[in-house]
Amino acid sequence: MSFEERAESTPTSVVTFDPTAEESPSQRVVTSVAATLEADPGSLTPLYDAIDPDALDALFSHATRESAGHHELWFPYEGFDVCVDSHGTITLLSGHTDSPSGDGLDR
Repeated sequence: MSFEERAESTPTSVVTFDPTAEESPSQRVVTSVAATLEADPGSLTPLYDAIDPDALDALFSHATRESAGHHELWFPYEGFDVCVDSHGTITLLSGHTDSPSGDGLDR
């Protein structure tokens, strides 16, 4: 999905989270996708097949600093284009059909 297509898409789900809370962004992605799919989080493809969870958490740990500005990261997971941003929003757009590549790039 191109940037233009993402911008014009209606989100399937938008979830907010506290970037400073105990639940990490990677955990919140899995629980958000599971809730949207009405599935058990343990039944989903491991997040590390799509993106490095430790790197995701580290990026948003750094991005919560006031001087860090606004950051967002897109990646495919479980049939969704997932966007995590440093303001504490996870957006799920349905319709991603490529297999997870883990690099966040459109192909």
